[in-house]
Amino acid sequence: MEKHSITHVILTGGVGSRLWPLSRKSQPKQYLDIFDGKSLFEMTVDRNRNIADQVMVVGNIDNCHLSKNVLEKSNTQYVDIIESTPRNTAAAIAFAAFASQPDDILIVTPSDHIIGKMECYEEAIQEAVEKAANGYIVTFGIVPTKPETGYGYIERKGDNVVSFREKPNQVSARDFIAKGNFLWNSGMFCFKAGVLLDELKMYAPEVYEKSKLAWENNTNGNLDLKLSMDIPSISIDYAVMERSKKIKVVSSQFDWSDLGSFESVYDYLVSTGHPVDKNGNMVIGTDNYTAFIGLKNTIFVYTDTANLILQKDNSQDVKNVYNQLERENSDLLD
Repeated sequence: MEKHSITHVILTGGVGSRLWPLSRKSQPKQYLDIFDGKSLFEMTVDRNRNIADQVMVVGNIDNCHLSKNVLEKSNTQYVDIIESTPRNTAAAIAFAAFASQPDDILIVTPSDHIIGKMECYEEAIQEAVEKAANGYIVTFGIVPTKPETGYGYIERKGDNVVSFREKPNQVSARDFIAKGNFLWNSGMFCFKAGVLLDELKMYAPEVYEKSKLAWENNTNGNLDLKLSMDIPSISIDYAVMERSKKIKVVSSQFDWSDLGSFESVYDYLVSTGHPVDKNGNMVIGTDNYTAFIGLKNTIFVYTDTANLILQKDNSQDVKNVYNQLERENSDLLD
């Protein structure tokens, strides 16, 4: 098979609002050193080091210095694309494709996921690269372990995608699991840069044209604010994945979590030996002695300026607190 150059594209946008107060605008969750002393961003770079020929980071003006610190520490050469304003994943991925040669294969991953079973991960990547070399746009579906309502799903027949489904309610999630042909949507992709751009041009021409204009006027990877504001803010799923006839899915057996809530952080920390008391209560962020009385499965999150106390099952509601603070223009988000 013809050898293609492989680029690992790391998407680092997002503020991790469901992990407030640990995650702040000045230090989003992917840069927190709370996972075995490393950040999720650093772990993302490390796990793809042997797979890719080059690293590309699509970040934003607020967090690009945090990426730079991590990559300079490990002496990693990379291509830096800096968005002046977030325009969602369709534009972010388009910039990476415009910055590449048409035949380059891009492996696109978020920077804030936890992945285990590296042998299975590398097998999935290899399968995706082969499909991408044959002109397909590949998405990674994770074999589900429970009826999770916090993830989107991919309905499939073999390696063909039947449909993409939004985050379901509990009844639908159970139904998906029972049917057996649904996978969690990991938000990871693999494709040739030129193939992705052709499909984007066909199915979301305005995103294509305006992203192209913004890219052509970049200064050392920095994108112009006025031109960026003109780009429609839509996800790559809406723009391409749900419309293209070139989509394939790799059914993946590696351990995966997007750590999108304190419930998933709790589960991960338990698996690494983080202490919980006999009623399943956990403290994050302080070694101070903390006692829970009459409480079960409660998470106490400590920071210097704000504390959060929540039931594990209510983890998705943290975003409501974040949104309220945002409406109040609170500096507790910074």
